[in-house]
Amino acid sequence: MAGKEKPYRVYRGGRAKGPIRHEPLKEQAGRRDGDGYTYKGPKPARKPRRWRRRILWALIGVILLFLVWAVLGYLAFRSGIKDANKRLDPLAARALTPQKGLLLSNASNILVLGADTGSKNRQGSQGRADTIILIRTDPDQHKIALLSIPRDLRVEIPRHGTQKINAAYAFGGPTLALKTVERVTGLRMNHVVVVDFSTFGEVVDALGGVTINVPRPILSNKFECPRHTQAQCARWPGWRFRKGTQTMDGQRALIYSRIRENQLNPRESDFTRGERQQAVIQAIADKTTSFSTFLKAPFIGDDLVRPLATDLSAGQILQLGWVKRRTPSSGWLRCRLGGTIANIGGASYVIGSEENVSVIAMVTGKSAPQPPLPGSGPFGPGCLVGK
Repeated sequence: MAGKEKPYRVYRGGRAKGPIRHEPLKEQAGRRDGDGYTYKGPKPARKPRRWRRRILWALIGVILLFLVWAVLGYLAFRSGIKDANKRLDPLAARALTPQKGLLLSNASNILVLGADTGSKNRQGSQGRADTIILIRTDPDQHKIALLSIPRDLRVEIPRHGTQKINAAYAFGGPTLALKTVERVTGLRMNHVVVVDFSTFGEVVDALGGVTINVPRPILSNKFECPRHTQAQCARWPGWRFRKGTQTMDGQRALIYSRIRENQLNPRESDFTRGERQQAVIQAIADKTTSFSTFLKAPFIGDDLVRPLATDLSAGQILQLGWVKRRTPSSGWLRCRLGGTIANIGGASYVIGSEENVSVIAMVTGKSAPQPPLPGSGPFGPGCLVGK
């Protein structure tokens, strides 16, 4: 072996010639290329994920803005409700049966009266109630019932004898109207809302209009002409409402809710008007609880209740709004009292039928809702399910 060349060289300097090869660090172990370990520099530092923080702060900002906007809207609304509480006749407030518990969890009866005068007007036939609707909410059963009472229903008014039920408002304001409705229905009223129709359109306009589904075309010239000259009014056929879903401003919504005679359908009467009034009330309730109204609440909160006089507080109305949103379409009842038409002393009356007792039981949930009986005619009492 001494004569053969050794497979390696030994240098007395202690290392082989050539460039120094660095051994990879532990953290670089495993980073290889085709020739073995290679050094590719230090591992880059991880950048902080700032986009997460930005999204979090943006979300917090949106929540805070939502809360501030809600508070501003509520304050404007509460201010208007306080004025509405002052407009209610104090005697009417004392005639109510106190509400038991929260409206969120307890049944409540609310009487809605519509007239062309304020709640404290008690003089003359112009103060007669044009609209009488009883709203019963039952949150436990997820039901809301709207009961229309025809204004020509012949009833016994305390201290005034037998009259049309709408005369009770003219004789004694909302106080006597409350007592008369309680006598007719056998139900105690917990709250009352008086709507001044002379300013009713302002609410609808403040909401930006309401969307209503008109079941049948309507033509009526029983209300004021919107034209500018007498010649134009002489040629004007009347107020027209086409069939189908449409958005109405305050004036058209008011006219629609008050039409009694439809020239295109002579069978329509005060009963079909009650159905239209219920539709308008539902449309206003839907628009009031919409997101678009929430965005405008700080600016229109007090305008929404300007035509109203009521004992309800702002908190109670918000509770009613939540009850409405929780109630499915199948939980809504559209009911009416009815009877037969009779001419007494030159005046047309609705003589209540025995089925009216059954309708009250339907409203309170003691019996299943039933439509008007076959053969009961256009004035038959009953209940329909759905909005």
